[in-house]
Amino acid sequence: MSTFNTGTPLTYYVHPSAIVDTTDIGYGTTIWAFVHVLNNVRIGADCNICDHCFVENGVILGDNVTLKCGVYLWTGITAENNVFIGPNVVFTNNVRPRSKDRLAPIVYTLLKHGCSLGANSTILAGVTIGRYALTGIASVVTRDVKDYALVYGNPARQHGWIDEQGQKLEAAPEPGYWVSATTGRRYREASHGLVPESV
Repeated sequence: MSTFNTGTPLTYYVHPSAIVDTTDIGYGTTIWAFVHVLNNVRIGADCNICDHCFVENGVILGDNVTLKCGVYLWTGITAENNVFIGPNVVFTNNVRPRSKDRLAPIVYTLLKHGCSLGANSTILAGVTIGRYALTGIASVVTRDVKDYALVYGNPARQHGWIDEQGQKLEAAPEPGYWVSATTGRRYREASHGLVPESV
């Protein structure tokens, strides 16, 4: 039977079949069956790590991060707050892997605040996924993704802009501006993606 950790006070939940070597885990986080988390991993508050996930040394997860089943995170990956990683998303941390080449440099991957990675997406080592960006299912992401961008395909290409809820934005009358049909919020284009304007 599953039990909460025995710390005082109770702060996070680890399923009995999980192997969790780190103690740097935030309040309210849940770690489910057959997960293995190595030492020197930082996990924020209110995260949900689903069955059959692996998290290697040096990974950093912010608050409210979701790892769905079958996700393996390698050294060099950082996920900021509110990141969603769908089932079986694939990461690497070496662009020229060779067996037992322990001297190969680690390539760092950054998942920015609020981005979502669709199921079976493959993320090339060294890529940055922008704030609130979304990769469609089975996308092969080989280059940086801008803030609020919607990308999909193999290789993944941009197919529009989305808002914080993942709804596709519509072009505003003036060039370089986009608007949410749901909320009415406006966004302007910048070199790194979209910038939301004050409501």
